[in-house]
Amino acid sequence: MVTRLSAAVYGASTAPTVTPGKTTEVIRKTYPNYKVIVLNDDFNTFQHVSECLMKYIPGMTGDLAWDLTNQIHYDGQAVVWVGPQEPAELYHQQLRRAGLTMAPLEAA
Repeated sequence: MVTRLSAAVYGASTAPTVTPGKTTEVIRKTYPNYKVIVLNDDFNTFQHVSECLMKYIPGMTGDLAWDLTNQIHYDGQAVVWVGPQEPAELYHQQLRRAGLTMAPLEAA
């Protein structure tokens, strides 16, 4: 004797199940850039600040370092480099260790 069980016994429905299609669109997000900001203080000389900028910031020229040093002095601060977080942390740390007064890193 063969017994047939209905679909209801197994809990299966007779209608097909529709699953929503997966999106294949890839959204690329860039990593944020960070600003390295030097603050004015009363103990670093123009010469020292300018030399530190040339020593630690890649591609820094003497003229640009001097312009930024003046901006630091007269405006109270200057953004001396903008870029990815890891090198920003390195330049920030190097300038701080050289005695410059640094603002905390901030996203650009």
